[in-house]
Amino acid sequence: MNKAFTKESDSDDDDELEGPSPLPAGSRNYITPNGYTRLKTELKHLLDRERPDVVKAVSWAASNGDRSENADYIYGKRRLREIDRRIRFLTKRLDLAEIVDPAAREWTDQVFFGATVRIAREDDSEQVLSIVGIDEIDTERGRISWVSPMARALTKAREGDTVTLHTPAGVEDVEIVEVNYLPIE
Repeated sequence: MNKAFTKESDSDDDDELEGPSPLPAGSRNYITPNGYTRLKTELKHLLDRERPDVVKAVSWAASNGDRSENADYIYGKRRLREIDRRIRFLTKRLDLAEIVDPAAREWTDQVFFGATVRIAREDDSEQVLSIVGIDEIDTERGRISWVSPMARALTKAREGDTVTLHTPAGVEDVEIVEVNYLPIE
């Protein structure tokens, strides 16, 4: 079939491909102030910089004539759809966001959203984890989503408690050594 008669879908069906796993039904999109700022900054960059630049390039490519074999036009339109999809995704996330500042929380030794937790594993190693929103996950820096199985196991536990984690490698008991509520950078 001739390429001129094929049409790529412009539907919103692939919005689910953006970002991490969706929120549990009926829950709020908890996010730290820094996470909210990062999403807002990305949205502003897309709207103010990247999208206008791509629109300008697509407009230029369209003015060159035959669009069916114009690579600048075809790839520019594809990039524009990607940017628009990301803008829709970010707008939805920001609309649902509920900012929770861990540093403003009253002191408690119990684990909730925004907690920075130091745990001791059975092999005597320690790990520091921060419980953050689903849009802020960074496992290399020890940031886990509040909806992750590990965060759910730690939630409501206190310093000194032993928590059982069910991992792909099996069952593991970890001890909560310390709980802090600090700003998460």
